[in-house]
Amino acid sequence: MNVLVINAGSSSLKYQLLDTTTHEVKAKGNCERIGINDSFIGHEERGQKSKMDVELPNHRVAVQYVFEILKGAGFDINSIEGIGHRVVQGGWYFSKSEVVTDDTLQKVREVAPLAPLHNYAEADVIEICRDLFPSIGNVIVPDTAFHFNMPEKASRYALPRDVVDKYHIRKYGAHGTSHRYIWYLTHKLMGEKTHKLISCHIGSGASLCAIQDGKSMDTTMGLTPLDGLIMGTRTGTIDPATVFYLYRVGGYSIDEIDTMMNKQSGLRALSDISSDSRDIEQAASEGNEHCQMTLKMFYYRIAQLIAEMAQSMHGFDTIVFTAGIGENSELTRAEVAKELAWLGIKIDVEKNKVRSDEPRIISTDDSAATVLVVPTNEELMIAMDVEDLLGK
Repeated sequence: MNVLVINAGSSSLKYQLLDTTTHEVKAKGNCERIGINDSFIGHEERGQKSKMDVELPNHRVAVQYVFEILKGAGFDINSIEGIGHRVVQGGWYFSKSEVVTDDTLQKVREVAPLAPLHNYAEADVIEICRDLFPSIGNVIVPDTAFHFNMPEKASRYALPRDVVDKYHIRKYGAHGTSHRYIWYLTHKLMGEKTHKLISCHIGSGASLCAIQDGKSMDTTMGLTPLDGLIMGTRTGTIDPATVFYLYRVGGYSIDEIDTMMNKQSGLRALSDISSDSRDIEQAASEGNEHCQMTLKMFYYRIAQLIAEMAQSMHGFDTIVFTAGIGENSELTRAEVAKELAWLGIKIDVEKNKVRSDEPRIISTDDSAATVLVVPTNEELMIAMDVEDLLGK
């Protein structure tokens, strides 16, 4: 089945055209700076990359360009059998992917205050696709859906019940589509050897998830993606009273604190040089003490959260590293394993050095749990959901 996967942001739109039978990515690209000056589209097909400087005043124009680019590249638009939309926040409505109807679209907008920079744009793009191409079915794939049915002891916050109920406050998590794909592929590879898996999606945004027999038992992101692990520019878990202190004593506004904790903190703030772990690793190797401490904190926190996720399953048999840092940083994987050595986790040095697009085991034969590197593929997971819902 030919599926177009769309991931819309407030000023961007990424797309991939996939074949769910062969898993081939026929074309992909990104529309950047939508509604901003100097907008452009980057496109790739058959190994060839191109860039077009075009005016993208809104998402509607961006969607039209995507279809025109695909058509110009020789792809039969009529052969696209479904469109899958990544939706960041499914809120209190969506426990699974669903075919788009007027009702589902309204719900995507209703829960948008939980992810205002994403959901509104995503809803707009869904509406645009339905309007421009009414014969093509659309499917929403919420990132939060995988965590929807996690145990209440893990998802509930200790706030007054009337407040929680009125404002739908709970741990929603994120990266659910990635974590679900990691379970799917790892279980396909490991079979009955894997029942209790800890998925470590570590990139600029990062979260861990405890997955027991395919079900999310707990995850590190909370009401929003600010919670959990230290990230590129996000604080991760922090005493909530810090907000009150900065407001009352520091004189910062709520918006300023929001910006600080989401865009000016994390690895960038700790290292004082960059939010990119590659830059930090390089500087640390050259003796930069701030960067050395940044990495120590990062590895410690990942290991600490692995132990936290393990508690939700009363143990674990598999750890998977994925996403930008998880897949590519040999040092991160090695140092996290050292932090977990007391639990019997051991990584094979040579296996850990291998760079590959294929899933691979990097632990030693006598490690207490199997450790793998599994490249994530959220787009394929979305396309598979489209096939499941529309292909029949």
